[in-house]
Amino acid sequence: MRPSGRNFDALRNVRIETGFSHHAEGSALIRMGGTEVLCTASVEGKVPGFMRGQGEGWVTAEYGMLPRATHSRGEREAARGKQSGRTQEIQRLIGRSLRAVVDRKLMGEITVTLDCDVLNADGGTRCASITGAYVALALAFRKLRAANVLKADPLTAQVAAVSCGIFKGVPVLDLDYAEDSAADADANFILTNHGGIVEIQATAEKATFDDAAFAALLGLARAGTAELFAAQLAALEMK
Repeated sequence: MRPSGRNFDALRNVRIETGFSHHAEGSALIRMGGTEVLCTASVEGKVPGFMRGQGEGWVTAEYGMLPRATHSRGEREAARGKQSGRTQEIQRLIGRSLRAVVDRKLMGEITVTLDCDVLNADGGTRCASITGAYVALALAFRKLRAANVLKADPLTAQVAAVSCGIFKGVPVLDLDYAEDSAADADANFILTNHGGIVEIQATAEKATFDDAAFAALLGLARAGTAELFAAQLAALEMK
């Protein structure tokens, strides 16, 4: 039995609320069980210096956790004057994941920054960030098209992410903190709705795993992201 009482192939409850941030070009508050992340998309009419004159846009991301997103207060990284290695790794992952489904030539020379702020953390914050950031990005592109800034939608596919792991010898979907902290192995799968793999991060924590176990995890991830793709579309249709 999983600590949450879920079946091995069950996602936590997923809710995506759009328009949460009043000023951003696109925003989505995603809730996956006890994990809550606010994702906002901000548009600037310029690109980084290394991209000027190429006629392409840029999509990037920043990630952070509120001090009491976890069980005990964490120090603000701004107060320390630098980001942790974990924060930098996660925000680069989010940016790569979103750029994988964007035709940047259709953007022109604009930049979209996705800010992913973790309000409450109960495992899977990077996965929730990617899934919610896609919705915020889609809304920002929709707004730019309505304003005739963009002639076509730069999005080429949906992208979502989910964690899987081996808990007490059993492959399970969508780890919460209790499972993640005790898992034999865990993995994050970033997939597209066209069946593409953007990135897989897999680690043996307490025991190695074989090809069969990895195939089981991938199968769970594909089923889980199919549900997340549906949740993304439902949120965008509501908006």
